[in-house]
Amino acid sequence: MTSAPPPPLDWPLPDEDATGVLAQRLAALACGRVPGGPAAGGRIHLRGELGAGKTSLARALLRAGGVTGRIKSPSYALLESYNVSNLYFYHFDFYRFSDAHEWRDAGFDELLGEHAVVLIEWPEQAGTRLPPPDLDIRLDYAGDGRHARLTACSEKGQQWLTHLDPSRR
Repeated sequence: MTSAPPPPLDWPLPDEDATGVLAQRLAALACGRVPGGPAAGGRIHLRGELGAGKTSLARALLRAGGVTGRIKSPSYALLESYNVSNLYFYHFDFYRFSDAHEWRDAGFDELLGEHAVVLIEWPEQAGTRLPPPDLDIRLDYAGDGRHARLTACSEKGQQWLTHLDPSRR
């Protein structure tokens, strides 16, 4: 008998600083820098309306992961990649896709390995063709700020949620 997946973790993001804190904690997990945490790498899907903060959270996570220099939005290029200490970061934006096959036709499926940190904005544009993420993050407006709902979709995602919310231990 398998256990039920853990409930989503709700994370208020009243301002940019709160977004930065979430990004730092996620980056530490994704980069394998948490004692007792999972190995580096993982897939994170970012969902939400235009302007909900997907790119802001991705940029903050990349910065916290050690990316220096300019961090460009992949809105037009579809992919921006970075390498920090032999850990690859791939930041995708599928907003402009009109066909669910486009991401695979572009050869992006080869970049979804376990040993990279993969951030995908607008994953729903790839239909059901993407493998499930470790963590699915839904960003919504909440007054002047934002609200994040983090849902684990794998064992690694469950470990991340446990480290993000110690009350789950």
